[in-house]
Amino acid sequence: MTLLTDLNALDTAAFVHALHGIYEHSPWIPERAAAQRPFATVAALKLALQGAVDSASEDEQLGLIRAHPELAGKAAIAGELTAESTSEQAKSGLNQCSASEYATLHKLNADYNARFGFPFILAVKGPDGNGLTRAEIIATFTRRLKHQRQDEMAECLRQIHRIAELRLNDLLGVKLDFGNVIMGWAEIIGEWSDVEDNLTCAYMTRAHQRTARQLADWMRACGMDTHIDAVGNVVGRYLADRPDARTLITGSHYDTVKDGGKYDGRLGILLPMAIVRKLHMKGQRLPFNLEIIGFAEEEGVRYKSTFLGSNAVTGKFDLSLLDKVDDAGIAMREALTAAGHDVAQIAALARKPADILGFVEVHIEQGPVLLEAGLPLGVVTAIAGSSRYLVELTGLASHAGTTPMTMRKDAAAAAAEIVLMVEQRCLMGAALVGTVGQLEVPGGSVNVIPGHCKLSLDIRAADDAVRLAAVEDIFAAIAQICSSRQVDVTIAEIVSAKAAPCAPSIMNRLGAAIERAGVPRFDLPSGAGHDAMAMAALTDVAMLFVRCGNGGISHNRLETMTADDADIAARVMLDFLRNLS
Repeated sequence: MTLLTDLNALDTAAFVHALHGIYEHSPWIPERAAAQRPFATVAALKLALQGAVDSASEDEQLGLIRAHPELAGKAAIAGELTAESTSEQAKSGLNQCSASEYATLHKLNADYNARFGFPFILAVKGPDGNGLTRAEIIATFTRRLKHQRQDEMAECLRQIHRIAELRLNDLLGVKLDFGNVIMGWAEIIGEWSDVEDNLTCAYMTRAHQRTARQLADWMRACGMDTHIDAVGNVVGRYLADRPDARTLITGSHYDTVKDGGKYDGRLGILLPMAIVRKLHMKGQRLPFNLEIIGFAEEEGVRYKSTFLGSNAVTGKFDLSLLDKVDDAGIAMREALTAAGHDVAQIAALARKPADILGFVEVHIEQGPVLLEAGLPLGVVTAIAGSSRYLVELTGLASHAGTTPMTMRKDAAAAAAEIVLMVEQRCLMGAALVGTVGQLEVPGGSVNVIPGHCKLSLDIRAADDAVRLAAVEDIFAAIAQICSSRQVDVTIAEIVSAKAAPCAPSIMNRLGAAIERAGVPRFDLPSGAGHDAMAMAALTDVAMLFVRCGNGGISHNRLETMTADDADIAARVMLDFLRNLS
């Protein structure tokens, strides 16, 4: 096993030789990274190697990609791969493909090379290092074959960096004290769903209650005083030695969207659990109480009302919601009672601000910013405020063949113009986004000019002034579009949520911990809503984002992250906790 201190002490030639197997047939990468020594951490070394690739010319990057063998290709069959590639392909059983699997991979390799001009690259050891299955590899291959060339080249380079990361871990004997535990826990509860073929875990369903019980069991095993409260939050407390100590709260939600991912919300519960597990094993305490809350509901899937868990903790739970019914006609009150919860105790869950040090939430980014930056972690500056509306357009339904183009009152055409206008206006603002996610022509027919159209409107920004100015401009433009097309419009507000800025003092402590880990601090806003948004009503909040894979996709079964990113996030969080006074 090589040590980082050994690598730092080598001359350039020896350093390059020591890392010869990390990037396939590309000694120029460690040669260029060598000048940045000494590396304080393995993460800093990984970023230096990555930086050498990212700053290389396109021809050099293509050469690196083309230096990699095809998966289960001719070189693999002939036994001509490097030792590293041979081990990796064997880890996923690519040396044991059936005849049909070989045929499928052979065709995919041929189609991919014909489309892109370079081989398909995939870190077949997978996000947890345990190896993807052949079915997962083929599915990923098929999906990525549909990418645009530039996007796919960037993805190949990211996969090469992941392969290099795993190889470097082996060379340096890196042990992931936290990442593998976190990923393993996520896999277990990720199997429990309301439906068979995807992960859907809605409020107070059987899968939801089973998940809560398991989280509570794990928290107790980690050394925490644990209970499930009246709204379904799983609460674990790791007590300080001092009885008068204040409490730092962390956590996130364990419910999911329909057909969601394994890490959205749940990472923010499992990661601090792994930290407490480590502290408990070492017999160590913090100078404050650490409370992990698995919030029971954030997504609003079953009762169309978000932040039920965190609103209960802040004292903002709307008790009238208990009478809301789901699609099956079951009231929230009935669902909670059937699960053994006493709804009369919900109001008593509210915490006193004076007892709380703050709230810090770890969450996957749910976007591509960190991925594109090549960084595992980011400090959130603010959680975007959101304005959501339902827009209804009423024109005049008439015959598609007999009504001249100049005499139409086409509601769908007005909607189309509005969609493009929203896109153009939101391109003008910093950290401003606008989305028309629903678009409907009720009762539409192929030979009828649409007389009615419905669309949703979602405007978000980290700065409320930016958001509200955009809303004002969009409303004015909608009025002008509808007037010119002789279409009536009504707009109903669905959601109005203010932005939640993160506390600079906590942000700076997180940023310092990231830098001590050998990673540059990177700040970014959150376009998605999170429990921290609700917790801001109680105390100062901050968020630590962790990189997503697969293009940053989330709220989707393709949502992914790596054990290495989970591990460094946990180490940063532990450092933050130890340096928090």
